[in-house]
Amino acid sequence: MADSGIPAATAERVLPPATVRAILFALAMGGFAIGTSEFVVMGLMPDIARGLGVTEPQVGHVVSAYAIGVVVGAPLLAILGARLRRRPLLLALMAFYALGNLASALAPNYATMLLARFVAGLPHGAYFGVASLVAASISPPGQRGTAVSRVLLGLAVALLIGNPLATWLGQTLDWRYAFGLVVMVAVATVVSLTRTLPPDPDEPRADPIRELRDFNRAPVWLALGIGAIGFAGMFCVFSYLAPTMIHVTAVPEAWTPFGMLAFGVGGILGSLAGGWLFDRLQFRAVAVILLWSAVVLMVFPFAAGSLWTLLPAVVAVGTMGALAPVLQAHLMDVAGDAQTLAAASNHSAFNTANALGPWLGGMAISAGLGWTSTGYVGAATALAGLAVFAIAWRQRHAPRP
Repeated sequence: MADSGIPAATAERVLPPATVRAILFALAMGGFAIGTSEFVVMGLMPDIARGLGVTEPQVGHVVSAYAIGVVVGAPLLAILGARLRRRPLLLALMAFYALGNLASALAPNYATMLLARFVAGLPHGAYFGVASLVAASISPPGQRGTAVSRVLLGLAVALLIGNPLATWLGQTLDWRYAFGLVVMVAVATVVSLTRTLPPDPDEPRADPIRELRDFNRAPVWLALGIGAIGFAGMFCVFSYLAPTMIHVTAVPEAWTPFGMLAFGVGGILGSLAGGWLFDRLQFRAVAVILLWSAVVLMVFPFAAGSLWTLLPAVVAVGTMGALAPVLQAHLMDVAGDAQTLAAASNHSAFNTANALGPWLGGMAISAGLGWTSTGYVGAATALAGLAVFAIAWRQRHAPRP
């Protein structure tokens, strides 16, 4: 394996194809649980506000608490779990996620709900980071991007199926049942991984000090910067999609779930396309996706006037999710011995984008530029991400002294 060009931490092991498929499905199931939990608060905001006796903007802080948990927990748990083997670490992270969502379902008041969502967010990034490393380690070198995209596909399927289901459940019964659904899927993931993922006696043991040393290098930080900036445009548009449909497209509120559905379709297409692009273009795939993103986001304001042009445009915005598996796979190539920390921190970067995009979009809307200004703001962040990519590309190919 020494000449495979793959870091030792992600060198592949040979397993039967059926076993590989079962493991990837189980890993994606965990992604489905996380994706459902992460976005369900947006669909149940009025219900949670009534249930906890607070305003909807205060429920928005619940979303922020989760995002902060992801940003804090991804590097922290990656370092604390660095000495553990990946199988028990994955099981522990998903069990932790189940407990965090159980606490969310049982939260008696607003303060405990904030705390529960922060705790639930802690294992998010570390789970995806370790899951991506496992997916790469059981796949041939030329299919690592595809394997990682299969894991992240769980997030996209959650947008398409998990969130509408959880929202319906919460509106029909009680918002707490939505988090109960997440707990059930998380527990099912633990059981499935226990049965399908065999221990790897040859797995190299990580060293936290070595992980920190290799993490603190320009190629890693530049890759994370691309995600934090270049991905913000997608969240900028998605966060204000419902009011854009109501006030600009002029459709009844009942049509907004179809916008979410279109975004979920785009997310699935993007996740699959991202893995395919990386396997063929490697790091260059980042530039292709960011250029595509800038074009799509520039077109969005013109498409928002009609439902029949808006929905395809929203699908196109969802395909920006292709950037996630590409950067996840790229980090495996540049992280050296910081595999777990870098892979987990990728999701800290994306949650930074999740905070940055809506904030910038909100500033533009508050300045009187209109709901569709989110497209132009998003295009600017995609181009800014492309500038970071250019720096990373130049540094990567600069002649060594």
